[in-house]
Amino acid sequence: MAFPSTRPRRLRRSAAVRRLVGETHLEPRSLVLPLFVRQGGREPVPISSMPGVVQHSRSSARAAVSAAAELGLGGVMLFGIPERKDATGTQALDPEGILNAAIGDAVAEVGDALVIMSDLCLDEFTDHGHCGVLDARGDVDNDATLELYAQMGVAQAAAGVHMVGPSGMMDGQVGAIRSALDDAGHPGVAILAYSAKYASAFYGPFREAVGSALQGDRRGYQQDHANGREATREALLDVAEGADIVMVKPALGYLDVVRQLRDAVDVPVAAYNVSGEYAMVAAAGANGWLDRQLAIMEILTGIRRAGADIVLTYWALEAARLLSGRMPT
Repeated sequence: MAFPSTRPRRLRRSAAVRRLVGETHLEPRSLVLPLFVRQGGREPVPISSMPGVVQHSRSSARAAVSAAAELGLGGVMLFGIPERKDATGTQALDPEGILNAAIGDAVAEVGDALVIMSDLCLDEFTDHGHCGVLDARGDVDNDATLELYAQMGVAQAAAGVHMVGPSGMMDGQVGAIRSALDDAGHPGVAILAYSAKYASAFYGPFREAVGSALQGDRRGYQQDHANGREATREALLDVAEGADIVMVKPALGYLDVVRQLRDAVDVPVAAYNVSGEYAMVAAAGANGWLDRQLAIMEILTGIRRAGADIVLTYWALEAARLLSGRMPT
């Protein structure tokens, strides 16, 4: 019986061959570690729905930033958790506020050895938990929010941030922030735009992590999970307004959207492997339902294969150690 001379299995027969011909490469430099920094905290506080993730003190956050740089990660994304919240999120603008202080700490710790990114949104700072200020009817006021976003961007740039991440899904947010940064003498601060941020059930653990006081939901400004073409339209608008990178959030349920954006834009594409995705694997691994480390590497490689140049993930440090051989696979 004759067999075809071309046998794809020949290129799978050993780890060395598979490594040689692998189409998608996962490297620490493609990974960004989100970090939660809590005002007034002296010790890290575990987040119950995200085993292994903590609300950092300023000192423990500096240690995490240093570890990220040592392992060759691409960057860190900082989120601040203030002690006091109000209707307009005034702590987001305070030069001594927790997020701006954490930015300064991170830059002082590693300088330019790591890209220091910061979340640019009001939801961690408002007592109602929405991503913007509310009007008299209780709806998010898009244009009033843009004014605060512009001020936040300048405050974060003054603290030393390398890249801001506007995540509120306000119309025109990238343009407003870009203009404010340029006018204030910060043209070198880049913008990672949350261009396709979906109203998702997979953000639940994140809201515990930042102590969110959300009242209602965010479906009036975050994207509908049924829509894909809309994401490309949003990304193209952000690029036209000056976005340096565009991002899809969450990642796993939206890999098709990651691919659409990769094909549509000529800037880097990021994807956020969110808290609910992390928590599912943590729970399944703890119950012995899957091999947790293998699942982590498969998920991150899959996000890269879909077209993401950059992956924000709570597994960044662990994945980097696995990739460097510092942990058993």
